[in-house]
Amino acid sequence: MEYAIGLILGLAVAGSAAMIGFDRDRAFYPTVLFVIASYYVLFAVMGASGRTLVAEIVVASVFFLLAVVGFRTTLWIVAAATVGHGVFDFAHHWFIENPGVPHWWPGFCLAFDVSLGAVLAVRLLRHSILPMFRRRAIPG
Repeated sequence: MEYAIGLILGLAVAGSAAMIGFDRDRAFYPTVLFVIASYYVLFAVMGASGRTLVAEIVVASVFFLLAVVGFRTTLWIVAAATVGHGVFDFAHHWFIENPGVPHWWPGFCLAFDVSLGAVLAVRLLRHSILPMFRRRAIPG
């Protein structure tokens, strides 16, 4: 059930963002990736040790960095990182033991992340959002 809910919610978020116009801003999907990556940190604060919290912050920082780099260069990095986070959700428990994570979360988040990342990838392939964005150069 968590997979179905994650899939439906991921598609609903992407569809609503497109209809409302939120995704016309280049920062939309990177910001969503920031939020997605922060949940395991929240779960560690709620129910894990300080060591787990540090591990979750390190992993979240990698996804934060990918969101920033993707925002500054190409949204393909954000699409790949969002799908990658979904795959990581599936395998998370093999790397970090975090008792604060609800038992249904990995399946839900896998479906949400993969569906959202796939929608972004399809939109990038169709060039439907690229003309709306001005490419920002990395200051140097």
